[in-house]
Amino acid sequence: MIHSFKFPAIRGVQSGREFFTVMCPLRLVSKLFTFTDEELRPELRAQRILNKSRIPEIRDYIVNNPKNYTFSSITASIDSEYEFEPLSSENTNIGNLTISMDCRFIINDGQHRRAAIEEALKERPELGNESISVVMFIDEGLKRSQQIFSDLNRHAIRPTNSIGILYDHRDPMSSLTRELIECIDVFNGLTEKEKSSISNRSTKLFTLSAIHNATKVLLSKKKNDDVLTRNEKEKALEFWTAVTKNMPDWKSAKQRKVNTSELREECIHAHGVALQALGEVGKDIIRRYPKDWKKYLNNLPKVDWSRSNSDLWEGAALINGRVSKSTDSVKRTSIKIKEQLHVPLNNEDKNYISGQLH
Repeated sequence: MIHSFKFPAIRGVQSGREFFTVMCPLRLVSKLFTFTDEELRPELRAQRILNKSRIPEIRDYIVNNPKNYTFSSITASIDSEYEFEPLSSENTNIGNLTISMDCRFIINDGQHRRAAIEEALKERPELGNESISVVMFIDEGLKRSQQIFSDLNRHAIRPTNSIGILYDHRDPMSSLTRELIECIDVFNGLTEKEKSSISNRSTKLFTLSAIHNATKVLLSKKKNDDVLTRNEKEKALEFWTAVTKNMPDWKSAKQRKVNTSELREECIHAHGVALQALGEVGKDIIRRYPKDWKKYLNNLPKVDWSRSNSDLWEGAALINGRVSKSTDSVKRTSIKIKEQLHVPLNNEDKNYISGQLH
């Protein structure tokens, strides 16, 4: 082939067909893989429509972490003449793959990575010589591309939020959450670190993701906030330490005096909606009463957290008797807790209640 691309490659076989894993320079990714089928009907496309709102986040991930980013392979179907030249008779599956420049490529998995790489190279062109692995399936006429896409995504399971927080050592909020769990006695040992929900038989009381979300609320952190001051870290540790000291049921669960499954069944405070609402309360009282906010938390043991107390919790943490963690439920629950702690409602709370009444 006179006009061709040549890649170092590893050859494999799946379902009786050859496929290749190649190392593709980032500068070639956008040139090789283009999109021409966005306007086609879904049944005629080989890939879902590009969700352009996802691209900036992935682009920024590359741009902001040029020495510490990681990408999984792009998977593509190719309709092309090709030649594979093994390195030697002993290494027949390692060699060079030559593909015609006239070939057609369709991405089966990784279109958002491709688009983000293209955008990232505009800001950091020096990354163009780095590589990403591409798994290429030979697909004459691109007849199998839709089925390949379906098969690749059939068994894909997104990691739980808790797992993402547990393993993320780049995000300061995730690091703070792990630190809180280690430092605060009640959280340590009672936190489910891998799942974002707790089974009926679990001995855990909290989830990592619930503590993470509640702490983000406490510190008024948004999704892309990537800076935590020492003062904010100390504030979070001090607040949750004060809260846990005033939650006798939590301490009893830690001491194995009460069954965690019974607490989840019977009490509002054993659910994420209460944690996040407490974060809302903490954010407000620390801002308004920076010197004596802890005195309000001394009223926590007096709160009737029973789910059976429908007069207090129905329409807030409970909707038709079921625990709700919606944004509205968190807000209404925080207002209910403030009332129980004798915290004066702020203007935002009053406006919210007024809006609900109307």
